[in-house]
Amino acid sequence: MTVKLIDYMGNDITVANAARVSFNKRSPKSKPISDKDIKLINYLAKHNHWTPFGHCSAQFHMKAPIFVARQLGKHQVGLVWNEVSRRYVSDDPEMWYTEEWRKVADDKKQGSSEELVMSPKIMSNIYISAIDHATKAYKSLLSQGVCEEQARAVLPQGMYTEWYWSGSIAAFARVCKLRLAEDTQLETRIIAQEMNSLLKKQFPISWNALINQQEV
Repeated sequence: MTVKLIDYMGNDITVANAARVSFNKRSPKSKPISDKDIKLINYLAKHNHWTPFGHCSAQFHMKAPIFVARQLGKHQVGLVWNEVSRRYVSDDPEMWYTEEWRKVADDKKQGSSEELVMSPKIMSNIYISAIDHATKAYKSLLSQGVCEEQARAVLPQGMYTEWYWSGSIAAFARVCKLRLAEDTQLETRIIAQEMNSLLKKQFPISWNALINQQEV
């Protein structure tokens, strides 16, 4: 799985200035961020004044298996998503593989437990066999002249997809706060951890304030 921050707009001063515009005041972007700026940013996040954070945005290039992407795609407020379409692309599909298969949780609301199944190689063989069968069926349909938009129906959720994901840092903070929780699916949590690391570097004060104090 891949998470790349390919573009962004704004910085921590942008957030502080967006808040100060109410009083027709601003800090020069050339000046280092001050303690006063930091205090203001923390206040905004603590009291859920999220609009100043909406003036900072990020764009990611993401790559993940479909079963992970569809979990992340549920987050739509303040975000936009454009994805590779198998209606137009007929390249050989790339598949996700793992050697670790988790057991179902006692509480099925949690999806899986931390305990791994016995004989993971057998599970992997079952999975690989299904993947190979689906890929062969896809290629066979294409070779018979079936259009991509129908042939793709046989492809599994283990197939990788790629998309551009853009939005405000306030919106991405809501995504990460939810997906970083220990009871979320491991694969989506790995994606959230990567996003968290990248956004923390780009917007250190604002991101820390949002992640640690923003109400979801």
